[in-house]
Amino acid sequence: MLQIHILTLFPEFFAGPLDVSILKRAREKDLVRINLVNIRDFSHDPHKKVDDYPYGGGCGMVMKPEPIFEAVEYAVSDFKSDKRRIILMSPKGKLFDNHLARNLSMEQHLVIICGHYEGVDERVKTIITDEISIGDYILTGGEVPALALVDATARFVPGVLGSHESSQNESFCEGLLEYPQYTRPEVYRDLKVPEVLLSGNHKEIERYRRREALKITRERRPDLFSKLELSDNDKKLLE
Repeated sequence: MLQIHILTLFPEFFAGPLDVSILKRAREKDLVRINLVNIRDFSHDPHKKVDDYPYGGGCGMVMKPEPIFEAVEYAVSDFKSDKRRIILMSPKGKLFDNHLARNLSMEQHLVIICGHYEGVDERVKTIITDEISIGDYILTGGEVPALALVDATARFVPGVLGSHESSQNESFCEGLLEYPQYTRPEVYRDLKVPEVLLSGNHKEIERYRRREALKITRERRPDLFSKLELSDNDKKLLE
């Protein structure tokens, strides 16, 4: 079971996404427990203020350290574990990918801090284990990145997906984008399913899917393709 505490200024943001589809089933099966912690509850300000002007001047506001420190301490005390990661969602962090999602799924406890405004007081970095970004763009806050991290990570928790193979054959699992998928009808608006997929020849189907995955990755994500260690058979397929 994976225990997750999400520290946020907007817990209501997560109400819909956590209550549908795979995440909902994972929670119902008690494979993943998700706790929403409102950072404002730990503010000592009578108006529950959690931000202030940055020292040295500059535009925007910065999240104060005290509420975040105390919210993290609450989350840690709420679930005792030796396998814990304390994560700050931040555009300055390590880029999130499938390998990291799998790695995080092996922990017992994740504490995820959602930043906001112009960021968090730098002293918060002293209590985190990971600073993670989901891409090179700016979002309003850390809630969307936190949700993406939770969704991708939960898929690797044993029992969350219907089939063990489901998380193994998707895009990025081998550093490849996924091969094309087709379903019924066989012909739609004169667009036909490739004959090889109808042949029943599993060896040829496997070769086709491998070739298409290699081609798509080479064309659309040359950065991923350059990292692949191609076998002799892969090189023949590409030829």
